[in-house]
Amino acid sequence: MLIGATLGSYFSRQFLKTIFLVFATVFALAYTLDFVELMRRAGEAEGATPAMMAQLALFRTPAIAEQIMPFAVLFGSMATLLQLSRKLELVVARAAGVSAWQFLQPGLFVALVIGVFSVTVYNPVSAALKQRATNIEAKVFARAFQPNGKALWLRQKSLDGQAIFRAEGSLADSATLTGVTVYTFDNTGAFSQRIEAGEATLHEGYWEIKEARVLSAVEEPHVYERYLIASNLQPSQVRQSFTEPDAVPFWKLKETIDRLEKADLNTTAYRLHYDVLLARPLLFIAMVFVAASVSLRFFRFGGVAMMVLGGVAAGFVLYVATELMAELGAAGIISSVVAAWLPAVVGSLLGTLALLYQEDG
Repeated sequence: MLIGATLGSYFSRQFLKTIFLVFATVFALAYTLDFVELMRRAGEAEGATPAMMAQLALFRTPAIAEQIMPFAVLFGSMATLLQLSRKLELVVARAAGVSAWQFLQPGLFVALVIGVFSVTVYNPVSAALKQRATNIEAKVFARAFQPNGKALWLRQKSLDGQAIFRAEGSLADSATLTGVTVYTFDNTGAFSQRIEAGEATLHEGYWEIKEARVLSAVEEPHVYERYLIASNLQPSQVRQSFTEPDAVPFWKLKETIDRLEKADLNTTAYRLHYDVLLARPLLFIAMVFVAASVSLRFFRFGGVAMMVLGGVAAGFVLYVATELMAELGAAGIISSVVAAWLPAVVGSLLGTLALLYQEDG
């Protein structure tokens, strides 16, 4: 049975307002901390002004804040339900015959709307801003991009055989790799040579490797000022493959995955990110169920502090489960679909089960 329009509208406004306030508070805190960190780093970079660091922090913060959206929904929903209970509004609603399942409908609807909005509107904006921030950061601090502090790996096939590239980093918004080691194989799969260089740039149809040191099992090492390797990759494909998944807008993720697959590049991280975004509305709904399971106790019964602590603990457990599934999905141990949807589904079911036990015995 659906809740009345007037009461439902009132509850929806309360949920929306509180969730927004929690998110805005965390957003401001993340911005402040990031700005302070950037100002510390700015002392080592020429031309880095406070205004530039403030803009850079503003571009970086939306992507950071996007990661805490589920907890904004959780804590915002908990605060809303506790506030309604403290003002005895839930008591009056129950006395009027409104069940817990009915006055949770506005919260679930708000969570769904926020989830869809965050995927279709907020994510593309935050991804575009993060990409701009990465480019600005690379220019200001004159550094190569290195995702998660790990080396970059790239494999290609061409008329000359296969080649595996290992790079320490890549220059922002370009198809240039830095700190390069290339292992080449002939068409039979036998090892051919190893190439070491400080920089390699992909052009249309070939790699240009500067100051290349070539080693093989049959010849003495040679150093070439300019060394070329044939390639079937496009510069745009290489630039995209070194872009972090959360810097790719939701609406372009599917296209990016298809393009990287055609180039025989690894798409696991992009598929996982795409499935996580698709599962986000359900994850937000799970957060509302979890919040309801620990926030519907009447104030006059006491134990409010323990309820809040229980909600925080439940949110932390769900976060750990989400991160664990993401790591397993990124490692290829489980599929990206399972890694993305399992925490949201399990969280929803457990929250519903706890609420059923409390309300219906």
